[in-house]
Amino acid sequence: MARRIDVTGAGGVRLAAWEFADPPKSRGGPDTEAGSGAPGVLLLHGLMGRASHWAPTARWLAGRHRAVALDQRGHGQSDKPPPAAYTREAYVEDAEAAVEQLGLAPVLLVGHAMGALTAWQLAAKRPDLVRGVIICDMRASALGAASQREWTDWFRSWPVPFASLADVRKWFGEDDPWVERPNPARGAFYAEVMQESEDGWRPVFDPEQMLSSRETWVYDAHWEELTQVRCPTLVVRGLDGELGRAEAQEMVRVLPQGVYAEVPDAGHLAHYDHPESWRAAVAPFLDRVLAD
Repeated sequence: MARRIDVTGAGGVRLAAWEFADPPKSRGGPDTEAGSGAPGVLLLHGLMGRASHWAPTARWLAGRHRAVALDQRGHGQSDKPPPAAYTREAYVEDAEAAVEQLGLAPVLLVGHAMGALTAWQLAAKRPDLVRGVIICDMRASALGAASQREWTDWFRSWPVPFASLADVRKWFGEDDPWVERPNPARGAFYAEVMQESEDGWRPVFDPEQMLSSRETWVYDAHWEELTQVRCPTLVVRGLDGELGRAEAQEMVRVLPQGVYAEVPDAGHLAHYDHPESWRAAVAPFLDRVLAD
């Protein structure tokens, strides 16, 4: 079960946070005891994601740790302010507010893609709040204008509105021309970010706002901020993901306390596509960091 808790983010934006509890005991997890003083974990989804995408990981952690997943601004059930509000600083301040208002510090930040960038930027800004960081499939190098144009074209290719959730799953899992091979889990991932409207199913977010979010980081490299992350940091990549092995290993090298892990047979959505393999990859790091 997940309990909703509202957080006030940068500029007064209302953010929906979800606290998970009562995991099945048979799943196992990092070796610490639950309780009011349990270590806090904040899970940050990527662009177009939502807190529910972290549910398997959060339930695995919950009970032994205080696991909270955040719907970031413009996503899920959080407020969706105008495009000018989607700055890197705002995303980081939102996560900072969640940690402080929910009493999670010193927190372990777990981020996927854009959420991972937010995690390491917060760790660089507020080392007093963060005990560790897990980076899932996010590059530190600049992606450039061509990448942003590709994303703009991709959004325009979506056949919205979708007639049904089955159509959503089929298009993103099988028919999306921007994807090399079918992936049913990808279809399920995008079905979670759709809502029913009068004319069919549309995303819960505004694509233009997503592009506004992305353009605040896609043109810049983020190596300098990575070197400022002093806490233990795990860099995780799916073998078929967007973060290449060479860049991932360089990220580990520049991190003062960097650790590397891979999720076999997984792509960009490693934590969602292959939750068991993802848990196996991150468990040793969690055991070490959250037990300290």
